[in-house]
Amino acid sequence: MGAVPRVTIHVPGPLRAYCAGAAQLPSAGLTVRAVLQDLERNQPDFYRNICDETGAVRRHLNVFVNSDNVRDRDGVDTSLTPGDVVTFLPAVSGG
Repeated sequence: MGAVPRVTIHVPGPLRAYCAGAAQLPSAGLTVRAVLQDLERNQPDFYRNICDETGAVRRHLNVFVNSDNVRDRDGVDTSLTPGDVVTFLPAVSGG
């Protein structure tokens, strides 16, 4: 029996092509790191667009738990509670 989903991964439009068009994905991760490991196992194409070959979150992505950037918390070791929403948001630049 699989783990009960605890958190929701919000998938922004530009990344949906890498997870069969899903706008949301469930995860039972207790930390952002555990969510990433879950994605590596279950959504490898999506994971490769979020993390580089060393397993680090790509520099052009921001990771949010609800409305908090994990850089302002504990990075990928940020703890998650049931109902949290994790968002991987590509940086936007331009002029």
